[in-house]
Amino acid sequence: MNAINVAINGYGTIGKRVADAVDAQEDMEVVGVTKTAPSFGCNLAIRKGFPLYCTSDDPKRISAFEKAGIECQGGLSDLLSIADVVVDCSPGKVGAENLDKYKDAGVKHIFQGGEEHSLTGLSYTSCANHYENLGADGTRVVSCNTTGLSRTLIPLFEACGSLKVECTMIRRAADPGDSKKGPINAIKPVLKIPSHHGSDVMTVKSGIEINSLAVAVPTTIMHVHAIVADLPDNHGLTTESIVELWRETPRVIVMLGEGNRLTTTAEVMEMARDMGRKWGDLHEIFVWEDGVKLVGNRLYYFQAIHQESDVIPENVDCIRALMGTEHDWRSSVANTDAAISRYYSL
Repeated sequence: MNAINVAINGYGTIGKRVADAVDAQEDMEVVGVTKTAPSFGCNLAIRKGFPLYCTSDDPKRISAFEKAGIECQGGLSDLLSIADVVVDCSPGKVGAENLDKYKDAGVKHIFQGGEEHSLTGLSYTSCANHYENLGADGTRVVSCNTTGLSRTLIPLFEACGSLKVECTMIRRAADPGDSKKGPINAIKPVLKIPSHHGSDVMTVKSGIEINSLAVAVPTTIMHVHAIVADLPDNHGLTTESIVELWRETPRVIVMLGEGNRLTTTAEVMEMARDMGRKWGDLHEIFVWEDGVKLVGNRLYYFQAIHQESDVIPENVDCIRALMGTEHDWRSSVANTDAAISRYYSL
């Protein structure tokens, strides 16, 4: 089978990670990445051997790369002409401007969680609705928070048949490389109630009833979710069986906090660095085992989300769904994660 030709439109925090994850796969090839203008990220792409293109077809913007001494292969249209699928990693709300370009080029397209579900009418999470996305022209990989909620809630939903969930999200203020956002010395409630994260979960698994609140705090490390889930009367689960269920779920890590000295997000991310992950990434959702408790029908737990990386393997699985090359989500997940592990250990 020929490799899937993948274009990455936007080579920033998410785009550079998606490019590496795609590059790791035996059934995919990165045919190019884009930047809006000359910057330090261009050198990274070139060093990795990824052909560099401009996000625009404007000759003046393309020539700016050459003037800066950076080899540019052309504009976005040139890149789309050689791609089977494009992963749009543009800043939030910018991707919508690209949709017609992708359609005109006849290229399958994947947007990120910063875009609205209505843009494509489809959303994607590996464990939730891989099958529903098979062969689609375009979809949206849901946000880091929605991905994190899906990873732990969907196995619960499938085990007991229904869930009513309330989630409070303690959100990092910005990514580590973003100096433009705050708060710096404050706690900022998100006053749009409920927050969009709960409704986003329902775009990939409509049977879960979920509401969410969010508050931004001055950290750049991770998000933390405080979750309360009401299970049906006949659920038949225990705290121990739920923990075991998550242990068997791909891309979820369950560990004792107190016993392993992993009581804060800083320690969890230090563990990820010790694992040798590139950029110190943690693709998995981290659940504190000693923070899980089922009281009657009500489940309480905490989980942590590395906002820069948990959606990265989802994008790879999503490529296979749109291209129709892998119908079994668990098989795709296994292949994706094994390839990334090998790649990062090189």
